Amino acid sequence: MIPLAPHVVAFLRQNLAHQRGASQHTCDSYACSFQLLFEYAAERLKVTPSALALEQLDAEMICAFLEYLEDERNNSPETRNVRLAAIRSFFHFLEHREPVVLEQVRRVLGIPYKKTDSRLVPYLLEREVRALLDAPDPTTREGIRDRAMLHLAICGGLRVSELTGLQMTDVALPSMSIRIHGKGRRERTLPLWKVTANALRAWMAVRGTARVPELFVNVRGEAMSRWGFAYVLKHHAEAASQKCPSLLQKRVSPHVLRHTCAMIVLQSTNDIRKVSLWLGHSDLATTEIYTRADPTEKLEALNAIVPPELRRGSFRPSDKVIAMLRAKL
Repeated sequence: MIPLAPHVVAFLRQNLAHQRGASQHTCDSYACSFQLLFEYAAERLKVTPSALALEQLDAEMICAFLEYLEDERNNSPETRNVRLAAIRSFFHFLEHREPVVLEQVRRVLGIPYKKTDSRLVPYLLEREVRALLDAPDPTTREGIRDRAMLHLAICGGLRVSELTGLQMTDVALPSMSIRIHGKGRRERTLPLWKVTANALRAWMAVRGTARVPELFVNVRGEAMSRWGFAYVLKHHAEAASQKCPSLLQKRVSPHVLRHTCAMIVLQSTNDIRKVSLWLGHSDLATTEIYTRADPTEKLEALNAIVPPELRRGSFRPSDKVIAMLRAKL
């Protein structure tokens, strides 16, 4: 049996980070995928994650894990494909390191990605945004921190990794702007709404000293994790739903806040290019999903079109006796 742990460490720390030059966000995403996979496999095989062997991660185990993500964790097909992409990348890495498991590698690489529906992006309405931002208690340290995080997530449209990775030195309150270290090693600078700058200023005043450079920290003084922010968001979304019941019908996630920011910018500017710049997209085609969700875009097109005239006429129902005779035939 071939130990699995050394190969994973070599893949994440040597191949992915140094040889391929992947960003920290990519490394964190891959590490999250492997954490979920190893915890699932260890639970199923009744062993510790560090005792897993490479041969135990066969195609059957990977397929069962992917079904577990959708059936028990309620992950979307898109998330399933992200996890599978990380696993496939790891097994491509194994092709040259362990030729003895080449057949196993080929079987895993043969697992197909799942087709996904092109759905409208979910986002929050103005009243729902207000209810969510009013949910944190501004009289407590955690409430001040949570309000600043929520304001920044909606104002900046940040990915959860960008939000939790934001450092103290990235915030420039005099110029009311922040510097974002985005996906694909792309940096961008965003202006802040006045209310968002005030929320950040209030948090930085009570944050105190911490041993980490990140702006947002938890109660232990450690950097806020993506799971920590997701927990905070879920807690405040439940509280906000008491004042705004429509939130009960929506799944409020960190990425929904990003979509909400995109829709606010699109409806304010009517310029998809500005939305792309604001979100840090590398391709304008990625941003086009928001035009499908914005009804004002269709209304403008509808008002600009001259509909064809219809021939006038009136409907005359057929005679009841004739209708009965036709039915008999």
